[in-house]
Amino acid sequence: MDLGLRGKVALVAGGSRGLGKAVALALANEGAEIVLAARDHSALGATSSEIEAQSGRPVLAVPTDVTDESAVAALVEAARERFGTVDVLIANSGGPPASRFETTAVSEWKAGIELNLLSTIFLCRSVAPLMKAQKSGRIVAITSISVKQPVDGLILSNTARAGVAGMMKSLANELAPSGVTANVVCPGYTKTDRLIELAARLSEQEGVTVEDIYRRWTDQIPMGRLGEPEEFASVVAFLCSSLASYVTGTCLQIDGGTVKSLT
Repeated sequence: MDLGLRGKVALVAGGSRGLGKAVALALANEGAEIVLAARDHSALGATSSEIEAQSGRPVLAVPTDVTDESAVAALVEAARERFGTVDVLIANSGGPPASRFETTAVSEWKAGIELNLLSTIFLCRSVAPLMKAQKSGRIVAITSISVKQPVDGLILSNTARAGVAGMMKSLANELAPSGVTANVVCPGYTKTDRLIELAARLSEQEGVTVEDIYRRWTDQIPMGRLGEPEEFASVVAFLCSSLASYVTGTCLQIDGGTVKSLT
């Protein structure tokens, strides 16, 4: 199936590893030109080379702190100078640390909101004028199933990511007359390097096996297994495609059935 992404320019934030990397590779394999952003210079370079080698598509790697508004503006300008525009934005960043309300300092609240909510706002503010001018565009924000089903012990993520979902719903309504779509995707337990590292850390802290940690997670998933990054990326690629031209304002979980709510 041709998704109509050949020659499109996709900016993927948080693209050096994990779900961002999987999405960038999926888009490149569909023929998109990729602008890859992340803070880790070495990981960014390695991922860019890997995507170019596997897809044969050009990748522009721009080290960027997405919590810095001026750095995000410079990122989008670099994309525009290299490729002419931005057709697709993947707004993505790492999650804030685990914490509970009584033990979360005000500085941690501010950092969590900057990392997840403000970074998404900065990215959208920078690309929206380009997309409106060309009367087309796709914006997809990667959040978490915590948007629909808060996760105990992750109050920072639960709060900031819910703000992203609310902002994106409003943005979808404002951009729709220009032919620009804005959607949110909510990954569940997906087998990324970060999840593997978390399982190892929890195993050590709790004195149980890594397999016990995985079992605790998969017991919550009707499909009985962790998701693969490629499964997540294929759904995102569809939302970025010409085939999804009438899909906007959605908040879609990709979680093997973990979320139990109807909406």
